[in-house]
Amino acid sequence: MIIPMWPTWFGRLRSGDPACSRATLRVGIPRVLNIWSTHQFWVGFFAALGIERRNLIFSSDTSEEQGREFGKGRGTVDCCYPVKCISGHYGELLFGQKKKLDILFSPMVYTLPSFMSGHVARSLTCPRVMAAPENIKAGFLKERDVFAEQGTRYVTPFVSLDEPLLVPKQLFEGLREAIPGLKLEETKRAVDEGYRSLHAINAQLRRRSREVLEWCARENRPSILVLARPYHMDTGIGHEIDADLQAYGYPILWAQYFPLDHDLMEWLFDTEVEQGMIASPFDIRDVWSSSYSSNTNEILWGAKVAARVPWIACVIRLSSYECGMDQPTYTPVQQIVERSGTLFFSFQDLDSTKPGGSVKIRVETIVHYLERYSADIIVKKKAVAKPQCPLNLPRAVSC
Repeated sequence: MIIPMWPTWFGRLRSGDPACSRATLRVGIPRVLNIWSTHQFWVGFFAALGIERRNLIFSSDTSEEQGREFGKGRGTVDCCYPVKCISGHYGELLFGQKKKLDILFSPMVYTLPSFMSGHVARSLTCPRVMAAPENIKAGFLKERDVFAEQGTRYVTPFVSLDEPLLVPKQLFEGLREAIPGLKLEETKRAVDEGYRSLHAINAQLRRRSREVLEWCARENRPSILVLARPYHMDTGIGHEIDADLQAYGYPILWAQYFPLDHDLMEWLFDTEVEQGMIASPFDIRDVWSSSYSSNTNEILWGAKVAARVPWIACVIRLSSYECGMDQPTYTPVQQIVERSGTLFFSFQDLDSTKPGGSVKIRVETIVHYLERYSADIIVKKKAVAKPQCPLNLPRAVSC
């Protein structure tokens, strides 16, 4: 399943009665890094503050053309391509709009809201990703203040999205000078609306994933699970590898949006819970004790899920060049998946240039192995799985 990014994720929600002084405010948000998993929070948040939906502008997907046209000469030293490419997004928002922005909003997200919160040590973001707005800003200040020249206020609040009680104060302090008449109480209400919007889109995508898995179980068809960071959904970061595979007829699922229904979680993990190996279905202490990074936690959990679900016949691992957060996980993720008999393929060190020829060959190789082995993989995984899989049964209640 390809996640419906443009119409659903980056769609603007209907606002209430925006204050007249805010009705014309134009807010630009770079479509990068943690925005890929928190986008709908910001859409709901700004709509609740009275920002007109047509005035909330996201940059386009990452591309080499974007970097050349808008980021040239403004790059900063960083081996992480998803961070380096932000210069092009900033430039597009500052120079590529017919009407100038009032605010360029690029939050420094310290913790991420995760379905694993409370079951792992922390839900921290990558420190390089968290600090990226301060890093990239330097390229727009090194010779002159580009933000001031464009009449755009640069706003980059430090925000802990996995700690909802802290968020209103953090965002109020970061935005009080940029949004006219902003009050702490309305910021609290806007934060609540942001979380409601985020939870709604997450629930919608997980319902769709459940439907895909139920179809696979009913038709005894294989699917592919992608283990990656959310920004690999960006066509310029993940190079549309998932779309290339789906073109061959294989449903694509992303671990971040795997269904979390109680019946399915109980079927997958209750044996380990009863044996005391883990405390809950979202506990990964049996495979990863250093559970501090939100995205890393979800990738390890996704590997455990893939090993248990019969109709996940293949796992694709995506990772960007020199990703220090991903490198320690390569071996454990691969071992978890392959020991279950599930196919495993990794695309590591992805960078700015899409190696079209080699990606095509790799995709064709994956398809060949799926055509040849997926039926046997499903049979063998079903043979060792618990009976009465809820994916094969009518659902009375979805939790």
